[in-house]
Amino acid sequence: MEDNTMDFQNTDLQGGSLQISTEVIGKIARCAALEIDGVAEVSCGRQNKKLKDLLEASSIQSPVMVEMRDGTANITLNLMMSFGARIPAVAEKVQENVKNAVQNMTNVTVSRVNLVIAGLAETTAAEQ
Repeated sequence: MEDNTMDFQNTDLQGGSLQISTEVIGKIARCAALEIDGVAEVSCGRQNKKLKDLLEASSIQSPVMVEMRDGTANITLNLMMSFGARIPAVAEKVQENVKNAVQNMTNVTVSRVNLVIAGLAETTAAEQ
């Protein structure tokens, strides 16, 4: 079960302090992953909507998880890849883009970007 408490990265500024939640770091990571060609969506995979509605929200796994340890972030993303994408090459680009985006926007050091390939998004005739 996912812990619903939110971690904050605290930074002292000249006029006060700055706190950045792990939720914000996760949203930055999600957007950075979606910028890479070959990533169809950030998702734990296609789920049956009726089954999903029956489950409690707390038992549904989030597609982005951020864990703060000693001031550094460990980020795990669940991705749906586009069919035909070269997964290792795309994964390397995603890891680099996520790390750079989070570090540049928040000044939080990213120690790891873990990727879970949850499935493939098939292209339709209209997309070809």
